Amino acid sequence: MRRIGILLYPDFDLIDAGGPYEVFLTASRLAVRDGEPPLYEVLLIAPDGADVVAFGGMTLTGLTRPEDAGPLDVLLVPGLVDLAAARADARIADAVATLAADSRTVTSVCTGAFLLADAGLLEGRPATTHWEDVAELGAHASVASGIAGVRWVDDGDVVTSGGLTSGIHMALHLVARHHGTPMALRTARQLDLDWSPEPAR
Repeated sequence: MRRIGILLYPDFDLIDAGGPYEVFLTASRLAVRDGEPPLYEVLLIAPDGADVVAFGGMTLTGLTRPEDAGPLDVLLVPGLVDLAAARADARIADAVATLAADSRTVTSVCTGAFLLADAGLLEGRPATTHWEDVAELGAHASVASGIAGVRWVDDGDVVTSGGLTSGIHMALHLVARHHGTPMALRTARQLDLDWSPEPAR
Protein backbone atom coordinates (compact mmCIF):
# COMPACT_ATOMS: atom_id res chain seq x y z
CA MET A 1 0.00 0.00 0.00
CA ARG A 2 1.44 3.36 -1.04
CA ARG A 3 1.34 6.29 1.36
CA ILE A 4 0.11 9.61 0.01
CA GLY A 5 0.63 12.80 2.00
CA ILE A 6 -1.39 15.90 1.10
CA LEU A 7 -0.09 19.11 2.65
CA LEU A 8 -2.84 21.52 3.71
CA TYR A 9 -2.31 25.12 4.79
CA PRO A 10 -4.47 28.26 5.20
CA ASP A 11 -6.58 29.22 2.17
CA PHE A 12 -5.47 26.28 -0.02
CA ASP A 13 -7.86 25.49 -2.89
CA LEU A 14 -10.11 22.61 -1.90
CA ILE A 15 -10.27 20.99 -5.31
CA ASP A 16 -6.47 20.94 -5.56
CA ALA A 17 -6.37 18.61 -2.57
CA GLY A 18 -9.84 17.09 -2.59
CA GLY A 19 -9.77 16.00 -6.23
CA PRO A 20 -6.61 13.87 -5.92
CA TYR A 21 -7.78 12.67 -2.49
CA GLU A 22 -10.91 11.24 -4.11
CA VAL A 23 -8.89 9.64 -6.92
CA PHE A 24 -6.68 7.71 -4.50
CA LEU A 25 -9.61 6.69 -2.30
CA THR A 26 -11.61 5.53 -5.32
CA ALA A 27 -8.74 3.44 -6.70
CA SER A 28 -8.40 1.80 -3.28
CA ARG A 29 -12.13 1.17 -3.09
CA LEU A 30 -12.07 -0.56 -6.47
CA ALA A 31 -9.19 -2.78 -5.36
CA VAL A 32 -11.06 -3.74 -2.20
CA ARG A 33 -14.13 -4.51 -4.29
CA ASP A 34 -11.94 -6.96 -6.20
CA GLY A 35 -10.94 -8.65 -2.96
CA GLU A 36 -7.49 -7.05 -2.88
CA PRO A 37 -5.87 -4.83 -0.23
CA PRO A 38 -6.35 -1.05 -0.49
CA LEU A 39 -3.89 0.56 -2.87
CA TYR A 40 -3.35 3.79 -0.93
CA GLU A 41 -3.26 5.28 2.52
CA VAL A 42 -3.92 9.02 2.36
CA LEU A 43 -2.67 11.33 5.10
CA LEU A 44 -3.78 14.95 5.46
CA ILE A 45 -0.91 17.00 6.85
CA ALA A 46 -0.72 20.53 8.23
CA PRO A 47 2.46 22.52 9.01
CA ASP A 48 1.78 22.40 12.76
CA GLY A 49 -0.91 19.72 12.84
CA ALA A 50 -3.60 22.26 13.69
CA ASP A 51 -6.96 22.68 11.93
CA VAL A 52 -6.74 24.36 8.53
CA VAL A 53 -9.36 26.63 6.94
CA ALA A 54 -9.47 26.28 3.15
CA PHE A 55 -10.34 29.08 0.75
CA GLY A 56 -14.07 29.65 1.14
CA GLY A 57 -14.19 28.72 4.82
CA MET A 58 -14.27 24.91 5.04
CA THR A 59 -12.31 23.71 8.08
CA LEU A 60 -10.36 20.46 8.04
CA THR A 61 -9.49 18.77 11.33
CA GLY A 62 -7.59 15.74 12.59
CA LEU A 63 -4.48 16.61 10.59
CA THR A 64 -1.01 15.13 10.93
CA ARG A 65 2.16 17.06 11.73
CA PRO A 66 4.97 16.76 9.15
CA GLU A 67 7.33 15.19 11.69
CA ASP A 68 4.73 12.49 12.40
CA ALA A 69 3.94 11.64 8.77
CA GLY A 70 6.75 9.16 8.21
CA PRO A 71 8.03 8.12 4.78
CA LEU A 72 5.71 8.95 1.88
CA ASP A 73 5.46 7.47 -1.56
CA VAL A 74 3.87 10.69 -2.82
CA LEU A 75 3.79 14.20 -1.38
CA LEU A 76 1.14 16.47 -2.92
CA VAL A 77 1.28 20.25 -2.47
CA PRO A 78 -1.89 22.11 -3.55
CA GLY A 79 -2.11 25.68 -4.72
CA LEU A 80 -4.05 28.74 -3.64
CA VAL A 81 -5.18 32.17 -4.83
CA ASP A 82 -3.07 34.28 -2.44
CA LEU A 83 0.24 32.76 -3.45
CA ALA A 84 2.27 35.58 -1.92
CA ALA A 85 0.92 34.77 1.55
CA ALA A 86 1.86 31.11 1.28
CA ARG A 87 5.32 31.87 -0.07
CA ALA A 88 5.95 34.21 2.86
CA ASP A 89 4.92 31.63 5.46
CA ALA A 90 8.04 29.95 6.86
CA ARG A 91 5.93 27.16 8.40
CA ILE A 92 4.73 26.08 4.95
CA ALA A 93 8.24 26.23 3.51
CA ASP A 94 9.58 24.14 6.41
CA ALA A 95 6.78 21.59 5.98
CA VAL A 96 7.46 21.25 2.25
CA ALA A 97 11.17 20.73 2.87
CA THR A 98 10.63 18.26 5.72
CA LEU A 99 8.09 16.16 3.84
CA ALA A 100 9.90 16.24 0.49
CA ALA A 101 13.07 14.92 2.12
CA ASP A 102 11.22 11.72 3.05
CA SER A 103 9.09 11.32 -0.09
CA ARG A 104 9.79 9.17 -3.14
CA THR A 105 7.77 11.42 -5.45
CA VAL A 106 6.89 15.09 -4.93
CA THR A 107 3.91 16.57 -6.76
CA SER A 108 2.06 19.85 -6.97
CA VAL A 109 -1.30 21.10 -8.17
CA CYS A 110 -1.77 24.55 -9.68
CA THR A 111 0.27 27.27 -7.95
CA GLY A 112 1.66 24.72 -5.49
CA ALA A 113 4.47 24.45 -8.06
CA PHE A 114 5.83 27.78 -6.81
CA LEU A 115 6.21 26.32 -3.31
CA LEU A 116 8.21 23.46 -4.82
CA ALA A 117 10.32 25.90 -6.83
CA ASP A 118 11.03 28.04 -3.77
CA ALA A 119 12.22 24.90 -1.95
CA GLY A 120 14.65 24.11 -4.79
CA LEU A 121 12.69 21.01 -5.78
CA LEU A 122 12.27 22.15 -9.40
CA GLU A 123 15.96 22.95 -9.91
CA GLY A 124 16.71 22.47 -13.62
CA ARG A 125 13.37 20.78 -14.25
CA PRO A 126 10.45 21.51 -16.58
CA ALA A 127 7.21 22.20 -14.74
CA THR A 128 3.68 23.45 -15.16
CA THR A 129 1.07 25.30 -13.14
CA HIS A 130 -2.20 27.19 -13.76
CA TRP A 131 -2.25 28.55 -17.30
CA GLU A 132 -2.30 32.13 -15.99
CA ASP A 133 0.96 31.56 -14.12
CA VAL A 134 3.05 29.34 -16.41
CA ALA A 135 5.19 32.19 -17.72
CA GLU A 136 5.97 33.39 -14.19
CA LEU A 137 6.89 29.86 -13.11
CA GLY A 138 9.15 29.48 -16.13
CA ALA A 139 10.91 32.70 -15.13
CA HIS A 140 11.70 31.35 -11.65
CA ALA A 141 15.46 31.13 -11.22
CA SER A 142 15.41 27.41 -10.45
CA VAL A 143 12.94 26.22 -13.11
CA ALA A 144 14.26 25.03 -16.47
CA SER A 145 11.05 25.87 -18.32
CA GLY A 146 7.35 26.46 -17.78
CA ILE A 147 5.27 24.10 -19.92
CA ALA A 148 1.90 25.37 -21.15
CA GLY A 149 -1.00 23.42 -22.62
CA VAL A 150 -0.59 20.27 -20.53
CA ARG A 151 -2.39 18.88 -17.50
CA TRP A 152 0.80 17.56 -15.93
CA VAL A 153 4.55 17.36 -16.44
CA ASP A 154 6.18 14.13 -15.25
CA ASP A 155 9.87 14.54 -14.53
CA GLY A 156 10.35 11.26 -12.72
CA ASP A 157 10.41 11.90 -8.99
CA VAL A 158 8.74 15.31 -9.40
CA VAL A 159 5.36 15.74 -11.11
CA THR A 160 3.64 19.11 -11.47
CA SER A 161 0.11 19.71 -12.71
CA GLY A 162 -1.88 22.59 -14.12
CA GLY A 163 -4.74 24.45 -12.52
CA LEU A 164 -7.37 23.05 -10.20
CA THR A 165 -9.00 20.03 -11.88
CA SER A 166 -5.70 19.16 -13.59
CA GLY A 167 -4.72 17.75 -10.21
CA ILE A 168 -7.36 15.04 -10.67
CA HIS A 169 -5.88 14.13 -14.04
CA MET A 170 -2.39 14.05 -12.54
CA ALA A 171 -3.55 11.81 -9.70
CA LEU A 172 -4.99 9.38 -12.24
CA HIS A 173 -1.63 9.50 -14.02
CA LEU A 174 0.01 8.46 -10.75
CA VAL A 175 -2.47 5.60 -10.39
CA ALA A 176 -1.45 4.53 -13.91
CA ARG A 177 2.24 4.74 -12.95
CA HIS A 178 1.67 2.66 -9.83
CA HIS A 179 -0.96 0.15 -10.95
CA GLY A 180 -1.30 0.38 -14.73
CA THR A 181 -3.41 2.36 -17.15
CA PRO A 182 -6.41 -0.02 -16.94
CA MET A 183 -6.78 0.73 -13.21
CA ALA A 184 -6.48 4.46 -13.86
CA LEU A 185 -9.14 4.29 -16.58
CA ARG A 186 -11.38 2.24 -14.33
CA THR A 187 -10.94 4.80 -11.54
CA ALA A 188 -11.74 7.64 -13.93
CA ARG A 189 -14.85 5.80 -15.06
CA GLN A 190 -15.94 5.35 -11.44
CA LEU A 191 -15.46 9.09 -10.97
CA ASP A 192 -17.42 9.71 -14.20
CA LEU A 193 -14.45 11.60 -15.61
CA ASP A 194 -13.19 11.64 -19.19
CA TRP A 195 -9.47 10.98 -18.65
CA SER A 196 -6.66 10.44 -21.11
CA PRO A 197 -3.27 8.87 -20.35
CA GLU A 198 -1.71 11.70 -22.35
CA PRO A 199 -1.03 14.98 -20.52
CA ALA A 200 -1.96 17.30 -23.40
CA ARG A 201 -5.25 19.11 -23.05
